[in-house]
Amino acid sequence: MLELGVKFLISYFIGSLMGAMIVGKLRGGVDIRTMGSGNAGGTNAFRTQGIAFALGVVIIDVGKGVVGAGVVPGLELPFVPQDPEISRTWLTIACSAAAVFGHVWPVYHGFQGGKGAATFIGTLVIIAPMLIIGVLLVWASIVALTGYVGLATMTAATSLPIWIAATRLPDDQPLFIYLVVIAGCIIYWHRANIARMRAGNELRNPQLMLFKPKASTDANEHD
Repeated sequence: MLELGVKFLISYFIGSLMGAMIVGKLRGGVDIRTMGSGNAGGTNAFRTQGIAFALGVVIIDVGKGVVGAGVVPGLELPFVPQDPEISRTWLTIACSAAAVFGHVWPVYHGFQGGKGAATFIGTLVIIAPMLIIGVLLVWASIVALTGYVGLATMTAATSLPIWIAATRLPDDQPLFIYLVVIAGCIIYWHRANIARMRAGNELRNPQLMLFKPKASTDANEHD
């Protein structure tokens, strides 16, 4: 259990390294949490700072998911022996989840982070790369049809465990459980978006839509 606890914490601390804050410091102290939707993620970075800033944010946020899932579980740490009773698969799943949780609740930034989607994609690069094309296609399709980035993220995340349940169970049970937990969390982390959609005042990104509204003031997406 010592190995699991230590590596979980390491992945959490790596996940807490916010791409938005790192790029913001390099750009002279920009804090996008005080701008736009207030979310420290790629969407708000793009909306408030432009594509170059947002690209840097996404690279860092995806990268820490890759490191949390792909590097940390295999680390040989002094005074932390490998525990033969811990499944390597479940250790990887735990470290993946820790990186995502670190992004959402970063210890270095007052536990005020993003919504986890980019870091989650980074973990999939390691644990389930075959799912990435599918999830990106679902996400892009929903954005193109509705302009709602939050809705697209929730739909894409939810589609993953459904697909695994239909095609890979019972063989990939650890992956299925991970995807169910993260999908549920992503929906919860987007609860404000859900409330705005129900109220009819969720803003969209018309520039990303395939069929743009003829007249719209929906310039931004609160994601």
